[in-house]
Amino acid sequence: MRIGLYTGSFDPFTNGHLHVIRRSLELFDEVVVGIGVNPRKARRFDTSEMQAAIEKTLEREGLGHVRVISYSGLTVDAAEKCGASCLIRGIRNGMDYEYEENLASVNEEISGIDTIYIRAGSMGNISSSMVMELSANGRDVSAYLPEEVNALLK
Repeated sequence: MRIGLYTGSFDPFTNGHLHVIRRSLELFDEVVVGIGVNPRKARRFDTSEMQAAIEKTLEREGLGHVRVISYSGLTVDAAEKCGASCLIRGIRNGMDYEYEENLASVNEEISGIDTIYIRAGSMGNISSSMVMELSANGRDVSAYLPEEVNALLK
């Protein structure tokens, strides 16, 4: 069974992230969504609430063979723990690629695990930071978020 691990802060989880999961399911038998928890960074949303919102979104969308976990520490250690053979990263543009390629090189060097990139496609203009900036300034962000995540904003 081929398992891919798709990691991020998902703070918040956007429709762009959902797009990457849909495409990942075309390549893997199972996708594990890993919410990375970094104790040195403040989160906007509680990890367990975001995990529940992602799980509800996946269920509503009928996306089976996906499970959601949270983890701290190195992503390669989380991949080993969940049996992933590959890391999945969504990229929006060349800047994302450069950043992700540096991480992928280190991850492969220390663990041997490979990384694949999935383009965000038409969702490439969406970032969690952009969504939060718009929301903080009173703009409607419902087009960028699954309804379960949008409910957390209110």
